Amino acid sequence: MTPFAWLIGLLLPACAASGANGLPAPALMDMTHLQRPASPNTALAAPAGTQPAADIATPPFAVSAEKLYQAVRAMAAAQPRTFLAAEFAANHQVHFVARSAVLNFPDLITAQVNAAGPDSSTLVLYSRSVYGYGDFGVNRKRLIAWLAALQTTINHPVER
Repeated sequence: MTPFAWLIGLLLPACAASGANGLPAPALMDMTHLQRPASPNTALAAPAGTQPAADIATPPFAVSAEKLYQAVRAMAAAQPRTFLAAEFAANHQVHFVARSAVLNFPDLITAQVNAAGPDSSTLVLYSRSVYGYGDFGVNRKRLIAWLAALQTTINHPVER
């Protein structure tokens, strides 16, 4: 943690924590009834036609829901300063905390995978800031980067 993060942590306690610590444990979310705040510090990536309207349309994926879920977990784990916060594997939902490099600000990211058939699935990603009214587009940029990384993960799986 940087000295700036420690100092900010005196006012914003979650900034003084590491990983997913310092924040309440996320609960299972109903991604079909999201209530987005009026503030411009969130981003939503979801299939076209989703309500509320998505900022980024996610494509259908030609893999099973389980395979997409595992790919999302692997991709997120490979992102810098991103930590697993909670997992609801039976529901194909996972929550992460991503922290900014200098001030250690936490952002919350929820991923929900839904089966669309035996070998097809859809993805909803919801990224939001814990602190602040605006986010300088960070949440949207994160979702774009995650979707690009996910395409790479799915198209070039790591052999084990």
